[in-house]
Amino acid sequence: MAWPIAEVARMSGVTARTLRHYADIGLLVPAWIGANGHRYYEERQLLRLQQVLVLRTLGLGLPEIGRILAAQVDEVEALRGHHRHLLAERDRLDALADTVARTITELEQSRKDGTEMITISRPENLFEGFRPAQCMKVLHGFPELVGAVERHTETLSRAELEAEERERTAQMVRLAELLAAGLPAAADEVQAEIGTQYRTLAQSRAATAEEYRAIGRCCVENEHWRAVYESIAPGLAEYQRDAIEAYAATRLS
Repeated sequence: MAWPIAEVARMSGVTARTLRHYADIGLLVPAWIGANGHRYYEERQLLRLQQVLVLRTLGLGLPEIGRILAAQVDEVEALRGHHRHLLAERDRLDALADTVARTITELEQSRKDGTEMITISRPENLFEGFRPAQCMKVLHGFPELVGAVERHTETLSRAELEAEERERTAQMVRLAELLAAGLPAAADEVQAEIGTQYRTLAQSRAATAEEYRAIGRCCVENEHWRAVYESIAPGLAEYQRDAIEAYAATRLS
């Protein structure tokens, strides 16, 4: 059985543009191309795409993934290896959950103590596993922005991805501190922090006011996004949304 590129994109969550890019670099070549120019994928290509996505989830860059797949001989043995890596990733996420739990405890204790500013242990990889290219897929209706972020992420090495994750962690924790200090979302200090976040996003592509507002809404409306924000501080999801709305209205409109 064969599936057209649009159906593969729907099933996998990978954009058709990215699938074409994978073909261009020899990472995932279609089974065949029809007379109409449409690309078709069979079971073997779907299995290879699964391996590509698993390795991307583990933080590998496309060149490294290509080398790994080129060296594979037995698909079952390769999947066993990927499975071992995923189990290790699960253990890492369990440890990360413990770190977030400690952060919540510190935030709650700071509020009980009545301190204006909170002092917390900054977990360096709080958002590890929460890759921008993955989280942006929830932005339905904004394919250009999603595609730009996806392409930017694919050019990064593992070390560069980890550096971006640490920066996003620092940004979210700083915003939580401003929330705990009682500053309104439109306050200059908060808007300066949102501006830093916007410039980080602009490394992939500068978002329009409408796109940035959609990102803000997703902080509250998307279950995964909201859980991440709320794991840092209760009310942070709404605070982020409101701060983005104010920024879009005053800086991007």
